[in-house]
This record gives sequence, structure tokens and C-alpha cells, in this order.
Amino acid sequence: MIAAYRLDTGEIGTESLTRIAELLRRRLLRLCGVEPRGEAPFVLRLAVGTGEGEGYSIADLPPSGVAVTGDSARGLLYGVGRFLRGCRFGQGAFEPSAWRGTSAPAMSLRAMYFATHFHNWYHDAPVEEIVRYVEDLGLWGCNTIAVWFDMHHYSGLDDPAARRMIGRLRTILEAAAGLGLDTCLMGLANEAFRDSPSDLRADWTAGHDGYTKPPGGHYHVELCPSRPGALDLLLRWRGEVLQAFRDLGPRYTVIWPYDQGGCTCAACTPWGANGFLRAAEAVAGLTREILPQSRIVLSTWYFNHFIPGEWEALCRRFAAGAPEWIDYLLVDDYDGFPELPFSRGVPGGLPVVGFPEISMAGNSPWGGFGALVRPRHWEQYWHTVRGLLQGSFPYSEGRHDDISKVLLLQWQWDPDRAAGEILTEYAETHLTPAVAGDAGRLAYLLEEDLGLHAVVRPEDGQPVYRHRNPGRAEEAYELARSIDGRLPAHVALGWRWRLLWLRAAIGAEIRSGGGASTALLERCFEELVCLYSAEEAERPVAPPSRRQMARLRQSVAAAAG
Repeated sequence: MIAAYRLDTGEIGTESLTRIAELLRRRLLRLCGVEPRGEAPFVLRLAVGTGEGEGYSIADLPPSGVAVTGDSARGLLYGVGRFLRGCRFGQGAFEPSAWRGTSAPAMSLRAMYFATHFHNWYHDAPVEEIVRYVEDLGLWGCNTIAVWFDMHHYSGLDDPAARRMIGRLRTILEAAAGLGLDTCLMGLANEAFRDSPSDLRADWTAGHDGYTKPPGGHYHVELCPSRPGALDLLLRWRGEVLQAFRDLGPRYTVIWPYDQGGCTCAACTPWGANGFLRAAEAVAGLTREILPQSRIVLSTWYFNHFIPGEWEALCRRFAAGAPEWIDYLLVDDYDGFPELPFSRGVPGGLPVVGFPEISMAGNSPWGGFGALVRPRHWEQYWHTVRGLLQGSFPYSEGRHDDISKVLLLQWQWDPDRAAGEILTEYAETHLTPAVAGDAGRLAYLLEEDLGLHAVVRPEDGQPVYRHRNPGRAEEAYELARSIDGRLPAHVALGWRWRLLWLRAAIGAEIRSGGGASTALLERCFEELVCLYSAEEAERPVAPPSRRQMARLRQSVAAAAG
């Protein structure tokens, strides 16, 4: 065990490299209480090679030490992450990682999208917590952080709430950029502020021009690019948003069709291969004027959900090749990965990135019952799509999906890893090696226990909890209790373990109590409110305690009255 070490950073001078060295120092201090000393015999050397890649090497440093060398600043960050995951920590000392070798990622785009809405954790948590979480994901191999300035919440950029959100998003992106990571902005092709002119707004109704149902998530303030003057206004507003982030140099810009968004009018139909493309091309052109380094990602999310034939029409539009203004095609779907790119090829032969939805499926409210763990599901997803993707932007509503983030990041680094192996590494890193096997088994048990839903009983307004697929809830809870008793106090109280424990406890209590509200459930839900900073959370992301559900009913009644 090492009780003292010397941190050798050589000629490191750039901001990113300095921050990575400081990150390593802080993590070792927090994990075992050890700080660097100038005369310590054990040396940790951090260095950057001459390459441009994201790989790293970890080697012995005679006579006593370890050298972590990155191909680039990012490579050093990932090497530091690998070193820390292999260390074992005690009180006042640590055992250095025994892993030696070189490693480099298989995929070039390993992103994470933080959705900042509904007063979820990204929206309301102390921003210092989110900055630290950016660091966590960077250590696991993430190389891009994506955000969305959701215009429909605001009357314009002069809205004080809009300025606060711009500041919050900038802090998140600055944290990523400070570590050498890329940043990304997402937005709708026809996005608008909440007080958009009614005569320029998009149609969102169905039952005409081929639309079988209205676009889901439409806020009814979006603009129709076919109406005179609407595209000019759309570009003016989009330009204001882009200028607010211009100095951060976002590497990617993702342009979305639906959920929210879209226009069902005859002039825009079918949206995905007509009005959407016209608006997206204009937005892409403006983006390249303001952010010339940004790569344009065209999303196909929810194609064919509201009108048939969008995928086929896009194939026809791109039959002679993709337009030059598109760099990537985002392909994915909430209901399963689209089949057409496999059967007919990717439209225009574009490189493909995914958008796995890791936060919502299975339980409602999303994350409202604790950790959302789906290793079997995501391993099957990965084996289906790995040959098609250049990377992905997993969709996250908070940190309840942390395990899924790590699974996907690690598969994009090494596509051949088994889910169980990654779960073991996760548990060894964030819990303790002594419980890693049982923690992995708990993850699979919790996946069998999906389908938790909170509803309000109409006769008295009290919450009722439905358990659609109880699986092995009691077994999961007993295993969680066993693990809990073997964890050091600081680990047992950490948010990662508490989310897993609460998820197991809630599932078992709902099963045994027949869905009625109980004192234990209330304690669990209120703890989740604290862990999520969810005092103001909206229904999709609010832990469903009696107090929270009463608050939401009152807010709905006030809005209606």
C-alpha cells in the first residue's frame, strides 16, 4: 500500500492537462486521504505523447512508480480513469492499479446528452454536482457532452430564466471543454420561443395529408418553414442561441425533426423528407457561418411514427448521395432501432450515430423508483447496432441511469466486452471489490423487476403503485440488504449505492404491500427527492411520494383554473 506519492507532470502546461492532474489529485484525496508529497519515493507520472488519438498506456516507472501516458489530453484522462479503477483504497493509503498495457477506443464519438428540463437532476441540482459528474463520465471514456437550450420555455434570450439556463449550460460545457472533451448543441429544425407569432406556427393536427396521429411532444409554438417569413424568424432566433455558445466552439450540432417539433401542413408533408429538410438545411448553413468547426448531425428520431413513408422518402431524396451539409445521420427510436438502415442501407451512405434512450423505458415516473438498470436489454441492443454505428448520444434525464451510461461508453471503447464484465468493473470502482459479484447479480434481478408505475386513485387522490412485472423483487431486496451490510459507511451512503438499494426496497415493498402507500415507500421516495434535487420536479421525473403527487395535482389544478 502507498501512503505517499509524488505527482510528476513534467512539462504539462495546457489547461486541460493541468485540470486532469488536479482531478487525479482530488480523487486520490477523496478516496483514501492521500495527497502528493515532493519527496515521496513512489511516483505517479502523467505525460502526453505526440499522437492525435485518444488512446493511452500505463507502464511501470522504475524504481518505484507508474507512468500514465495519453496519446492526447483526452487519452491521458482516459488513462487516469483506467488507473483509478484498478486501484484499491484504504484509510490513508492505496494499492496502485496492477493493469499495464495500451488501450484505444474503437469508436470516435462517445457522447452523453444531458436533458435539462422538467426540473430533473440536470436542471435543478447544484451545478457543482453536475460538473463532477462530467468528470466521472470522462474517466469512463466519454468524449462529448451534449445539451439542449429548450427555447419553448422562454420568451426570448432577454428572459431572465433563459439567461440563467444559458449560464447553467455553459458551465456544464465549460467543464467538459476544460478536460479536453468535445461539446454539442441540440435543437429542433423548427424550434421557437413560447410567444412565437400564431400566424407563423406549425400545424400539429392529424387526420389530413397522411398524418395518422399528431406529433408527440409538440408544444404548439414551433414554426412552419413553409409560411412566408417563418424561416427568417426561425433563423434569427437560432442564430441568437448559437451566438450564446459560439466561444465554446461546439464540435457537433444535432438538428431534430420530432418530439417535440414537426409540421403536418400539406406544404411540409411528409415532414421528415420535406419541410424538415428545408428547415434543417437552412439551420445547418447558419450554424456553419457561426460555428464553422461544427459537424452537422441530422436526426431521424420518430420517423414513420406519425405519418408513414418518411424513411422511404428520405431514401429517395438521398438516392444520388447525401447533401454536403450533413456529416452524420442520427438513427434510433424509442420503440426499437429502425429496421430500414439494415435492410436497405443508410440513406445517402452517411455515417450513423445512435440515440439510445436509457432513462425512461420501464418505469413511470422515469427514475422515480431509483436506479434504472437494464444490462440484458442494452447488451442485446449493442449486438444489434454495433456494426452500423460510429458512436452514440445516449439520452439521459439524470443519474439514475448511470450504469447504462457506463455500459454504453465501455462498449464503444471495446465492442467485445460482456455486460457482466463491465458491471463487475463498475461495482469494483464505485462500491467495493468484495461485493462486485453480488452487485452484478443485483443488476440483473432489478432488470426483471421493471414495470413500476404510480397512479392517483380517483376517489380520494391517494397514490397507488402498480407492479406490472414483479419478477424477483423480494430476492433482489434481500440481496441488496446483504450487500448493504458489507459496504463501508462512506460507500453505503453514496448516491450510486443508495439508488440501487432504494430501487430494490421500493420494488419489494410495492409487491408485499399490494401497491398501497406505506411509511417505508414514503421514506424511500423522499430520499430520492433529495438525491435528485427534485423539489420542483414535474410529473415525468418526480419521485411519486404522497407529498410530491399532491404538489403536482395542485399545480395542475392551478394551471387549469
